[in-house]
Amino acid sequence: MQIHKRISFWAVLCVCVVLVAAQGWAQSGQRSGTAGATELLIPVGSVGSALGGANMAYSSGVEAIHWNPAGAAASPDRFEVLVSHLKYIGDINVNYAAGVFKAGSFGSLGFSFRTLDFGDIAVTNETAPDGTGETFSPNYVTLGLTYSRSMTDRINFGTNIKVISEKIIRETAAGIAFDFGIQYRTTMGMAFGVTLKNIGPNMKFDGSDLEVTTDDQSGRPDAEDERFRIPLANYELPTSLEIGVSYMANLNESNHLTFMGSFMNSNFGFDEYRLAAEYNLGDFVFVRGSYVLGYDSSDEKLRSADDRFIFGPSLGGGLNLKVGETMNLNVDYAYRVTELFDANQWVSLRIGF
Repeated sequence: MQIHKRISFWAVLCVCVVLVAAQGWAQSGQRSGTAGATELLIPVGSVGSALGGANMAYSSGVEAIHWNPAGAAASPDRFEVLVSHLKYIGDINVNYAAGVFKAGSFGSLGFSFRTLDFGDIAVTNETAPDGTGETFSPNYVTLGLTYSRSMTDRINFGTNIKVISEKIIRETAAGIAFDFGIQYRTTMGMAFGVTLKNIGPNMKFDGSDLEVTTDDQSGRPDAEDERFRIPLANYELPTSLEIGVSYMANLNESNHLTFMGSFMNSNFGFDEYRLAAEYNLGDFVFVRGSYVLGYDSSDEKLRSADDRFIFGPSLGGGLNLKVGETMNLNVDYAYRVTELFDANQWVSLRIGF
């Protein structure tokens, strides 16, 4: 009992620390578009995406690796694998794979792998603004390792370590980021969660294409042209703090309705208020929906999809199929309305043993 009290104390202390830290990020909406490595913010997995990210207190298993790593320890299966494909804005394809397995009393270990496919982009310059005939394709990859553990029968803790690699032609940038998450589940169907995401040092691009040659202007016959490399500025990671709550209402033995809500404070973009719900019919059919509003601190105004906040409501569903006595097969889909671009669509497959 004493150990449980100590763990609860430290969990509450961590929540207080991150709440205080969030004040340092307030009034940051005017910095939108100036962060780096923003691919870390792209949602992955159909379940959490259909729920708009409001599921960070409710998410469990392999799906939780992205939303709240603490939930990885709450997996109902010993081993889970998830693959997901997203048709993102501007014809960008996002492919994601993750896995998590229980390592006994040590906790749960997981991995994740995300790539962005931009397609072929035409090379242009000052003499060929319509293209030189050459193409290039940026290469963005994020590798992650996850550790999660049930500290008590109600408290889960988890962390991600993410290695970031970005390459555009011959310019590259590399970095590392950390996520930390806590979940607290009650016996009354309620759950609370806190995550602090993408904490890490600044990143910077560098490469041979930044080398330029300048003509000597001195007029001396022995003078030579000078060659130097253009230095680029560092850029910060898109750090965010998220706080969420969920409540599951058991309508009867086969029907469950879960309500979720969360708040995300970002150091670069709008803060977000997220509301979502999931209907579960006999652990077989799932229907999900969510709505997200952005808060513009510079104007002290909530913004929706038709008012400078490009993402609208999300809908989705899934099937949980039993294969044999030990295997669960989940097929899920999510659809998000998007202003200015085609709608986002996710397709995911999860296998658990």
